[in-house]
Amino acid sequence: MCGRYILVTTLEKIEDKFGLPPQHISLEPDYNISAGHLAAVITDEKPKEIQFYTFGMTPFWAKREMLLVNARGEGDSNRADTPGFRGAMGIIQKPAFRKPIRSQRCLVLASAFIEGPREAGLTKPFLIYLRNHQNPFAFAGIWDIWLDPQTGEEVASFSIITTTANTLLQKIGNPRMPVILDGKEAKKWIRTESHLSEIIPMLNPYDSRLMNAYPLDPGIKNPEVNNKSLILPAGKRLYDESEPKAAPQVATRGYHQNRKAATAGDKTSTMGDRMDQASPEDSNPENMQ
Repeated sequence: MCGRYILVTTLEKIEDKFGLPPQHISLEPDYNISAGHLAAVITDEKPKEIQFYTFGMTPFWAKREMLLVNARGEGDSNRADTPGFRGAMGIIQKPAFRKPIRSQRCLVLASAFIEGPREAGLTKPFLIYLRNHQNPFAFAGIWDIWLDPQTGEEVASFSIITTTANTLLQKIGNPRMPVILDGKEAKKWIRTESHLSEIIPMLNPYDSRLMNAYPLDPGIKNPEVNNKSLILPAGKRLYDESEPKAAPQVATRGYHQNRKAATAGDKTSTMGDRMDQASPEDSNPENMQ
């Protein structure tokens, strides 16, 4: 699953990455986004605007708040979480998700995400990021609007779609990972005209050669704590980025491999490198890129 992530970048970088006009909003660094928190998304309904929805979707028909943080791409088709699964994408049949996957999709804006081994969870957390300055990026998300029967308030909320783990997440000991979208895919994801036949092939693991991770202090478990010290490294990165061939490969969609594999060995500093050098007192988001 993906129940924690961070967004630490500038508004200008988001506008540039996703082709947005100037956004007249305030965007503060968020080091510990968890269920129930408001977080930045771009929806198919308003593709040129950053909105803030609740992390953890409640379907419109629910009688109470549900906070579904994740939606399995395979639905019930791959309960064993078999890596490289290529069977039916059961999300299109699940009651909570079958409408949103067709007509209520969003990009969930992120800088990195946090996972631990399946058994240990966030008692042994890792921060997982994209190499080569890929910050921000987008998770594939779906959204819905729920009317709270107690207050009459409309609550806009979202889920992150997950898929089977690539080799990096397997190395951590987690069988799941969020679906990460590249630029062209992101645009197609929130295009209202996109058909399911175009959407479903995106629900695959991201290329592990373009990712890395390092361990964190388990203090990240507390959802009420939100400061830069949470994401400072508690150990070495899993892959040595000075030796790109050491990173294992994963079978995934050709677009990722053909377009970006050539850059996987870039030895320039990454988000992880700059985190290594940062001090907890330095909260300037530019230093997190």
